[in-house]
Amino acid sequence: MSCVFLLGCASNSGVEDLRKWMTPNGKVKVLCTIAMIEDLVKQVGGEYVDVLTLVRGELDPHSYQLVKGDDEKLVYAGIIYYNGLGLEHGPSLRDYLIQSEKAVGLGNMIMKEYPELILHYNRSVDPHIWMDSKMWSMTISHIVAKLAQFDPSHATIFQENGDRVRQEMVRTHQQLREEMLRVPEKKRYLVTSHDAFNYFARAYLATDGEIESGEWQKRFEAPEGLAPESQLSTTDLQLVIDHMRKYDVNVIFPESNVSQASIWKLVD
Repeated sequence: MSCVFLLGCASNSGVEDLRKWMTPNGKVKVLCTIAMIEDLVKQVGGEYVDVLTLVRGELDPHSYQLVKGDDEKLVYAGIIYYNGLGLEHGPSLRDYLIQSEKAVGLGNMIMKEYPELILHYNRSVDPHIWMDSKMWSMTISHIVAKLAQFDPSHATIFQENGDRVRQEMVRTHQQLREEMLRVPEKKRYLVTSHDAFNYFARAYLATDGEIESGEWQKRFEAPEGLAPESQLSTTDLQLVIDHMRKYDVNVIFPESNVSQASIWKLVD
């Protein structure tokens, strides 16, 4: 029997939220591609920013294409924060972000500073860095820098907020690792819909020795690749089935914004 737990990681912004965001009020208008970035910007910017997320609800940031009304948001925003590392690879959105001087690719910045921390899968960069709280906290300095450049009168506040949030995230990272390592080593294996949890597995499921040797990868498996719209083959399914049998995994965690067809194939 398999236990199913739905994971959701996006927020819903309705028409009223958009109307308020588009209303001039002296605040920095920030557009974020995903909700995880929005969370950080709100904590750093506080009352001096208005933040809106472009890819909302259960929409998939991997394949998101610009729709009617998005151009207006992109033009109106004073700052645009996006994850980068290939996450937003829908051509229309990707091309705009690459060309816009007001767009900041937070993951791209981390890759330049700490390339050794970035994971790769089948020669593609894994963009899901928010799954490691400590690593995700490294993006805060770039959020602070852009906000301070845009609104220098509140630069000190942005810096203080950023320092506080970063410290909280590092503590959360340490606490989560301690809690997860209390789970028996034979039980610390994760299977999900697609390869979004490699950073999580390395940070919170693996032993220190596995992290150093690279053997942490056995802690996580998924039938689909880094982008959930990729084609799923019988070979992909068999690899996951073999992994589950080898490590006696009987719990599967699907994601609410990803098709669960592959998961049900595993269950069947």
